[in-house]
Amino acid sequence: MYYSYKYRLKPSDAHCEELDRHRDICRQTYNHFRHRLSEYREENGELPSMTSLRSELPDLKEWWDDLTDVYSKVLQTVVERLFDNLKGLSALKRKGYGVGMLKWKPPREFRSFTYSQSGFKLDKKGGRTVLCLSKLGDIPIRLHREIPDDAKLKQVTLKKEPTGEWFATFGVELNREPPTKPENSERCVGIDVGILKYAHDTDGQAVGSLDLSDERKCLEREQRKLSRKVYRSNNYERQRRRVAKCHADLKRKRRDFLYKLSAYYAREYDLVAVEDLNVKGMLESPSNSRNTASAAWKTFLSLLEYKCERNGTHFVAVEPAGTTKECAGCGVSTDKPLWIREHSCPACGFTADRDANAAWNILSRGVKQVGVGYSEPTPVETALPVDTPVSAKRVVETGSPTLKRELSGER
Repeated sequence: MYYSYKYRLKPSDAHCEELDRHRDICRQTYNHFRHRLSEYREENGELPSMTSLRSELPDLKEWWDDLTDVYSKVLQTVVERLFDNLKGLSALKRKGYGVGMLKWKPPREFRSFTYSQSGFKLDKKGGRTVLCLSKLGDIPIRLHREIPDDAKLKQVTLKKEPTGEWFATFGVELNREPPTKPENSERCVGIDVGILKYAHDTDGQAVGSLDLSDERKCLEREQRKLSRKVYRSNNYERQRRRVAKCHADLKRKRRDFLYKLSAYYAREYDLVAVEDLNVKGMLESPSNSRNTASAAWKTFLSLLEYKCERNGTHFVAVEPAGTTKECAGCGVSTDKPLWIREHSCPACGFTADRDANAAWNILSRGVKQVGVGYSEPTPVETALPVDTPVSAKRVVETGSPTLKRELSGER
């Protein structure tokens, strides 16, 4: 199994200057080979292979002295990155998107470079952990969690964030097979995601949405200050970093919440059913797109999928159409506008919260789709009582000690 471990680097001013220089040399190398792609295609009518371009690196070093200061494997990964981007454009073109050629990379858009296979190692010197990089030196690293002893370090990517912070992401390979998924799933859950309550499941839990209003106000205030600075002045650069830190704060808090919530569901259940949402289409709608983007449903579903795979849990994404309208008791569809938060079936009389009814429909579709053994009572017999504003047996608000205990696995 392949994992990624991300850590904060603590480089000195001299290290930061050298890291920036190596990053810029890699950027110039990328732009050079991008130009070579265009030249080769004009001369031969086709694109060259990655191997043929990489073979030009030794000759390039004879007249480009700066390349000798960068580890050879790093320069090779720059060429590989160019062809990976080219494959991405080809994939978009096959899907019908209008794409052009690869763009020239300015300094602000080229933020990382990679050591692959060799040229790096973790070591302890002077009582602290350092990342030893060939032709760069020993950079202190904050190893907030240990890498497993049986793990093989395949590569490390160094990235400079807009805030000016440097991070190292290790590609780690573990000789472990994922747990076998159970044939008869005893603990199954359907999850309906939303705006008012982030997740409402079939066990009667409603997890409140993350409140980032204070962070957004801070971001807007700093952005207004930035708009009044002279572009590219020293004051502008300082204020730009403050804005970047506000963005990073929002991102970290949101991802921390999503990581903990997805880990909880993947750990506690044998089968997790969710909606296969077209988030891109939702963001293009004229209404409520800001709240949709802030909810980051696509990120949550991606995290949940890989965590379920790691824990041996069935993950199934079902067709979302009609999950809110259909009755979980009899299957009759009833139209209801968004402001109606309670489901009341005119055919069978089944009443429940709107999101609870949708969660039961998601679970029912998921069980049928995955085809595992599952014994469940009818949704009407286990319906959530309409005795709270969200018809949940338990409402867990973000930031509360209850949520922290649940999501961290404490009891």
